[in-house]
Amino acid sequence: MFSLPDLHEITILHGEYSTQIVILSVLIACFASYTALSLNEKIQNNLFFHRYFWLTLASIAMGLGIWSMHFVGMSAFMLPVQMEYDIALTILSVFPAIIASFVAFFIANRPHHSFRTFSAAGIMMGIGISTMHYAGMAAMRMEAEFVYKPLPFILSVCIAIIVSLVAIYIFSVKHHFFANRLMKLTAASVMGLAITSMHYIGMKALVFYVDNSSADLTHNMHQMDSTLLVASVTIGIGILLSLSIVAGILDKYVDHRLNYFDSLTKLANRRQFEKALKANSGKTSFLAVLHIHGLEKWNSGFGYDFGDAIIRNISEILVSLKPSSIDLYRIEGNRFAILTTDKYEFDSMKLTMERFSAIVKSPLLIKEQRPFIESVWVCSTSNNGETADQLFANTLAVLYHPSTAYKHEIIHYNPQVHTYTFEQSLLNDIERAMEEDELYLVYQPKVCPVTRKIKSFEALLRWDHSVEGPLSPAKFIPILEENGKMFDVTDWVIHRACKQISEWLETGKCTWHIAVNIPGVYVTSSRFKRTLLENTAKYGIDTKYLELEITETSVVSNIENAIRAMEDIRASGFTFALDDFGTGVSSLSYLKKLPISTVKIDKSFIDGVPNSKKDSSIIQAIISLCQSLDFNIVIEGVEVKEQVDFLTSMAERPLIQGYYFSKPLPAADVISFAEVFKNEKDSF
Repeated sequence: MFSLPDLHEITILHGEYSTQIVILSVLIACFASYTALSLNEKIQNNLFFHRYFWLTLASIAMGLGIWSMHFVGMSAFMLPVQMEYDIALTILSVFPAIIASFVAFFIANRPHHSFRTFSAAGIMMGIGISTMHYAGMAAMRMEAEFVYKPLPFILSVCIAIIVSLVAIYIFSVKHHFFANRLMKLTAASVMGLAITSMHYIGMKALVFYVDNSSADLTHNMHQMDSTLLVASVTIGIGILLSLSIVAGILDKYVDHRLNYFDSLTKLANRRQFEKALKANSGKTSFLAVLHIHGLEKWNSGFGYDFGDAIIRNISEILVSLKPSSIDLYRIEGNRFAILTTDKYEFDSMKLTMERFSAIVKSPLLIKEQRPFIESVWVCSTSNNGETADQLFANTLAVLYHPSTAYKHEIIHYNPQVHTYTFEQSLLNDIERAMEEDELYLVYQPKVCPVTRKIKSFEALLRWDHSVEGPLSPAKFIPILEENGKMFDVTDWVIHRACKQISEWLETGKCTWHIAVNIPGVYVTSSRFKRTLLENTAKYGIDTKYLELEITETSVVSNIENAIRAMEDIRASGFTFALDDFGTGVSSLSYLKKLPISTVKIDKSFIDGVPNSKKDSSIIQAIISLCQSLDFNIVIEGVEVKEQVDFLTSMAERPLIQGYYFSKPLPAADVISFAEVFKNEKDSF
């Protein structure tokens, strides 16, 4: 392989290259790299198709690009002998490149990396590329023999490994730059040139020769007949890119359906309704909102499947009654809306409202039950130049007005009767607050009092209202809970917390988990587990990094269903913490039933410590009890050094959360605080 026969017995052959085909090979490598980068973006976005679908496509694109570049490059090479290739070995040689690319992409798309994983992936991919190259060389059939020069041979393998390391680094660390097309083109060009450099240095390692006794050379240079191979490669990459484009379009369509249509009723959802509101701003508009009252009691009494069946039944009635030219929206869990600029359409819709109200006055047959549905239609017209947003605000003012009863009436907004309260303003603004980042999370550390190390953070919700300014959670959270808005807000909190965990893990410095507060009614909802799994998968984080805090009082009314839901979610790797322990009426009985890992002891138990002997004894007893049950323990509301010293002196030494160590911090300040805290921990 590396040894030449006696030079007196052989004739060394010198090859030449076709410049045009060499350029073509470089372009193919760059094109394949660009395709792979584009497919890698799909992995990062992780929309409808599973990430392994895009991972496989990206691996095939990269592997096929490396393979095709090699054989197109070989067809550019000319020797004064006839050259062919072994078809079977040629086809087999593509698999090392695809497998190596798959490994590289898999590692590149993990949420966090280390030098060791980069190195291992780079070596594996480099060896895979080299294996493909030299297997491709073994597929050559010609009248000449060849050996390798050791130094260029080793250099080509080293370059393959270095190129792989760079590629993995680009894919994993710099993928956020690829939204810029120029950056993506530049990265693809660098990778394409690097791949071709490895190939042509590998070719430099070759020494071709023929035996003098059998040498029958001509002065004519011969190229490998690769017409069929080049055509197949070109068609293959074209099909792959076309598949990527089609899958991307389908992905966007599915994403549009998920974002703009209600999954239960298949009607246009709140996002699409808000787009329609904006499109109709400045026009004379007619709006009607149907509110279904008391849906929560059916959910809690018969389960969420029954509540969903009610909504489906109502949507089917509405679709069958409404004019086909009018769009119907499901804007909230228990609300539907219609919006039009045509007065005649709206007049015909009033007939629909009356017919619907007449139907639901009688019990509906749903899952062998006959529930009485309470509802009200609220109408508003922009007679005085109101914007579409104001029109919607008017309907909310009617719905939240004390005089409104849910007796299947059709109520028209009257500015002299219906006033718009502060609560209504908050409820109307919550969707915008989530989209425009008026809502945000702050993070309060939980600290080990002995080592003074930060163990984790609790995510706390804040609202900087555009008009009212900063709002206390004690003010806006009860309003959201009372009016069924906390489900959407909790979805948003889980999404932001998972995103933050992913960003911290990417730094390579932080491995904290985040605890988020979960409303009791949300625990038993069907969307809870789905939201958790979708967001942890989207950001590629392990479920162990997310802890779910519930309060005993929030789940006590539906404790058996809550326990079943928690056990199901815990089976997926999530952990639960019991917040505000000791404030409920039956804490000890539920402590042994709830599938929790952590107990958070309420601030009220630490306030009198250590000055009050009774309070100190109580907190010691609670901590000892929790430790005997193998629970992690967190003390909330620790604010003074004397409390810290008392807790540190205990044998159990629970984690501490409170203003003594830190107030809740914006995400941007967490890492810098952690570094300062680590360096200055002795001063506490």
